[in-house]
Amino acid sequence: MKVAFATQDLKRVDAHFGWAKNIVIYEVNPEGSEFLEAIQFDGDLQEDGNEDKLAPKIEMIKDCAILYVAAIGGSGAARVVAHKIHPIKVHQPEEISDLLQKLSD
Repeated sequence: MKVAFATQDLKRVDAHFGWAKNIVIYEVNPEGSEFLEAIQFDGDLQEDGNEDKLAPKIEMIKDCAILYVAAIGGSGAARVVAHKIHPIKVHQPEEISDLLQKLSD
């Protein structure tokens, strides 16, 4: 399955979905994980109420099963779930490598 991670530093889940500068995507299976791509987003990601900033992100993760985020707004979560992607919030920044290990176990 494909898993997406909202990240600012490409190493940890440390970003709000709408404000994330990067989304990294991995393929995860019982044997382990494989890095697929890192997608960088530019522009005004901080402005609340600009729901159009979500469209390109959702398009890029539309074939993922899970999305890890530090936070996600209600409308963003609804749009992600509508694409059959399960959003998971982390309570504090977590290393992507640790989450990948947990998913493979």
